Amino acid sequence: MGMEQPLLSSGRSDKLSSYVGGPGSVIPTASLAGNEEVVSLDEVRSAASVPHSDIYPPVLHSPLISPSQPHALSPSYGQEYPGGYQGVGSDPRQVLDEVEIRELLIDHVGHRCCWGSRPARTWKIHAVEDCNVYVGTLDTFVEERETVIEKEPYLGGDVDGTSKGPELGLWELDLRSEFPVLFTPFQERRVKIPRSEAIERCSDCMGRGQIVCPKCNTDEEPGFYKANQMRNCSHCYGRGLIAHADGSDTVCVQCDGKGVVPCSSCGSRGLIKCETCKGGGSILVRKVAVIRWKTLSTRKVSATSGAASVPEIVFHRAKGVQLCNTQAYQCTPAYFADSFFLNKFSSEVIAERAPIPQAARVVCEKHIISVVPVTRVTMTHRNRSFSFYIIGYSREVYLQDYPSRFCWGLCPCMDWLKL
Repeated sequence: MGMEQPLLSSGRSDKLSSYVGGPGSVIPTASLAGNEEVVSLDEVRSAASVPHSDIYPPVLHSPLISPSQPHALSPSYGQEYPGGYQGVGSDPRQVLDEVEIRELLIDHVGHRCCWGSRPARTWKIHAVEDCNVYVGTLDTFVEERETVIEKEPYLGGDVDGTSKGPELGLWELDLRSEFPVLFTPFQERRVKIPRSEAIERCSDCMGRGQIVCPKCNTDEEPGFYKANQMRNCSHCYGRGLIAHADGSDTVCVQCDGKGVVPCSSCGSRGLIKCETCKGGGSILVRKVAVIRWKTLSTRKVSATSGAASVPEIVFHRAKGVQLCNTQAYQCTPAYFADSFFLNKFSSEVIAERAPIPQAARVVCEKHIISVVPVTRVTMTHRNRSFSFYIIGYSREVYLQDYPSRFCWGLCPCMDWLKL
C-alpha cells in the first residue's frame, strides 16, 4: 500500500477516506501497519483552522464534504498470473468459449449498418490470447486563485473598505461553503474580497464627470475645449436655402436658414458626460477572487505487443480490477511486495504527475492501478485473417480491420473508436 505524507501530525500518516459522518462520528482511515486509527470530526476541523503556509486547509476538511467512496485498497497477494499480475481476490482473465466469442462479435457487427455478418458467423477462430493491460492514473485536484480588479461608477452609497478592518488576503478567504466534490473536472467561482473596495478619481475625465466632445472639438489641445462650436447643415450644405428644380429656393427647415446647426453630441456645449463614471467623477474599485477547482490527470497504459494497436483511450474507458486505490494530499508510489513490475509502473505514473500551476495549491490526489482483462481473438478463412479484442469486464469489442465492409470509409459506422 502507498505510504502517504502525514496530514495531522508527525506521528500519524493516515490516508483520509471520503466518508461523511455525523457530529459524533469518526472518519475511518487506512491503517499502515495493521493498526486501525480513527480521526474525529472535531480533530479534523481543529486542524483545518490552523493556518498553513504550504498545505491548503481543505486537505483536512475535504472528507467532510466529498461523497462516500471506497476506502483505499491494500494490495493483497495471491496466485501469480501471466504478465506478473498479483491477484486481489479475483482472476482478471476472461474465460470465454467459442459460442460467447461469436455472440459478442456478431452483436458488435450488427450495430454497424454497412458490415456483413458472414465472417463473424462462419470464419474459424484460429487463436484466443490473453493480453491483459495495466492502467495507471493519478488525479491531482487543485485549487487555483487569482485576483482581478473590477470597476464601476460610484454614484454614492456604502463602501466596504479598509476603514472597516484589514483587507483579507487571497488565501485567507474561507470558501468551504463553495468547495466542490473532490476531483470535479472543473468549477469556477468569483468572490468579492471583503474590505477591498476603494473610491478612485475617474482617470478618463480627471474627476470632472465630463469629457471634451470628440465631434466638435477634434482639433483642440488635450484638456481644452471650445463651446458654441457649430457645424455646417448637412441638409442644405451650409447655404441656409434649399434649391428646387424650378429654380426657386426655400428656407432650410433643419438650420432655420442659418446654414449651421449645433453639435449633435453635446448641443455645442463642448462637453459630454463621461460614460466611464456616468458623470459622477468617481470610480468604485474592488478586488475579486477568481477561484478555479480542477482535476489534473495523468494517464498511463502498459500493454503487451498483442494489444499495442488498441488506442489507450479504449483501455481507460474499460472496466477492470483495481489493484491499488489510494487517496492523500500527495500520493507516493504503491508498494507490491511480490511484483517489481507493478512497483515500477506505479512509480512511473507518479513521476509523470501533471505540473501544478503557479497560482494553485494541491488539495488532494488519487492514485489507481488497475488491470483490464483483454482477450485477442484471431479468425481465419482460407488465406485471410483478422483480429479483434474483447476488453474489460463489460466485454466491449474493439475491431478495426473487419473484412466485410461495404461503405469504403464513407459511413459514420466506420468510427471504430465508438465501441
